[in-house]
Amino acid sequence: MSKNQSVNPFQNKTYSLDKWQERIAQIAYRFNKEYQKEPFEVPEEVAEMPIYKEWKNGILAYKIASPFWEIAQPQKNQRCLDIGCGVSFLIYPWRDWQAYFYGQEISNIARDTLNSRGSQLNSKLFKGVELGAAHQLNYDAAQFDLVIATGFSCYFPLEYWQSVLSEVKRVLKPGGYFVFDILNSEQPLAEDWAVLETYLGAEVFLETVSDWEKTIKNAGAKIVKKQLGELFELYKVRF
Repeated sequence: MSKNQSVNPFQNKTYSLDKWQERIAQIAYRFNKEYQKEPFEVPEEVAEMPIYKEWKNGILAYKIASPFWEIAQPQKNQRCLDIGCGVSFLIYPWRDWQAYFYGQEISNIARDTLNSRGSQLNSKLFKGVELGAAHQLNYDAAQFDLVIATGFSCYFPLEYWQSVLSEVKRVLKPGGYFVFDILNSEQPLAEDWAVLETYLGAEVFLETVSDWEKTIKNAGAKIVKKQLGELFELYKVRF
């Protein structure tokens, strides 16, 4: 296999299998391709969509990024877990925040990139990235002051997020916050985004905000703050 060829890190026997593994592997593969700048083939009608052109030239990434720090900025000496972190530690001002960064990621490319460069950037604050999915966190109970999960909730049904919320509650310290984003299906870009992501290899679930908020409530979480962006809506909750 070529060094630059995308792989599915979850398609081997080292990971416990459950009903979510096929979807997780699919999403990991989609993002590994993007991290390695491999080409995506889409139908001509998708390539003509304005949202595809914005994705292709990099504009879309800035429009849809969720600025989690605007509603829950990491504080000095806090222990923070970023789930689905991508290369967060390399692009966000963790050094300015002086918060301890822990990560968990399903893309082995992102995990390896961060683990090879994070400690070089700041060995005191960077505490490493684990390879794993959001519903099976590789961390001890009551370990974190803040947990972050942005950019991937739309790839899973609400049933999956019930498990994620339960795991986050387990690893948060009492009084800690969970900040995550949801795809707001009422936003003008939502349906086009769902079409684009499906052709890029990851099906999107267009859940209603009311169903999301019911799921949050049923998990025993209280919504502290919300912030709406062009596509995603940020939530800050406490259990």
